[in-house]
Amino acid sequence: MKKVSMYMLAAIIMTGLVCLSGCSDTPKDEKPGSDKALKMLQEGNDRFFSGKSKHPNMDKNRLIQAGKESQADHAYATVITCSDSRVPVETIFDAGVMDIFVIRVAGNVCDTDEAGSIEYGLAHVKTPVMVVLGHTQCGAVTAVTHAVQGKGHALERNIPPLVDNIEPAVHRAIEIYPHAQEEEIIPLAIEENVWISIRDLFMKSPATRDLVKNGAVKVVGAIYDVGTGKIHWLQQARVVNILHEVEANPNRAIEAMAPHEKEIADPSVPTAKTKEISHG
Repeated sequence: MKKVSMYMLAAIIMTGLVCLSGCSDTPKDEKPGSDKALKMLQEGNDRFFSGKSKHPNMDKNRLIQAGKESQADHAYATVITCSDSRVPVETIFDAGVMDIFVIRVAGNVCDTDEAGSIEYGLAHVKTPVMVVLGHTQCGAVTAVTHAVQGKGHALERNIPPLVDNIEPAVHRAIEIYPHAQEEEIIPLAIEENVWISIRDLFMKSPATRDLVKNGAVKVVGAIYDVGTGKIHWLQQARVVNILHEVEANPNRAIEAMAPHEKEIADPSVPTAKTKEISHG
């Protein structure tokens, strides 16, 4: 009963988010495609980096719009990045209210909660581009790198399971760059962590894979320099390669959609989980 209620509550909340944000009858301009949306992000960062920010969509009129219109009519990018206070997302892209759907988590990792948030940004807010944005001097990657090197220290109980997704990135960086020593590994691991997050997203989210394969969404990797304000955009070809690798991986998630409400609510309909339990 508790599980049923939880799913029903989630459905109500998701429906409410759509309804509350989409009640205007005013015709909207067509949203940009993925290439144009990516260019908007890149040009926004160029303005920020060069000290020429325009601070768009930050006035009272935009707030009035936000109270009446759907973010799905305006937001042109989903960005997952680190919780680090040195990475103010809308500011570094010179964007404003209803422009970017943002997910923030230490180490810009992509676990279940983050994948679900990204799916909402892509499938419901309908952003045509999704950026995994790492950053220089990342504390999460630094901590994991030190732990792998045997120089770690005690962490609060909930931090290790939060950043365990980063460990493969550190090992991968060490493998690729065997001559890198001590702190030299950290910036290399920061980049590998972006690729690992993209891979984790594709592994967990068939919906994202489908949107990318259909050309509706472009997934991009990037790294923000906290000391200069400049974003370094990573090679798009590697995102394509990761997608192909995941498509060939038998352990990837297959079902894009969550179980139907009736399947959850009706105890007479066995789910994959109940079948698993019934067989011990």
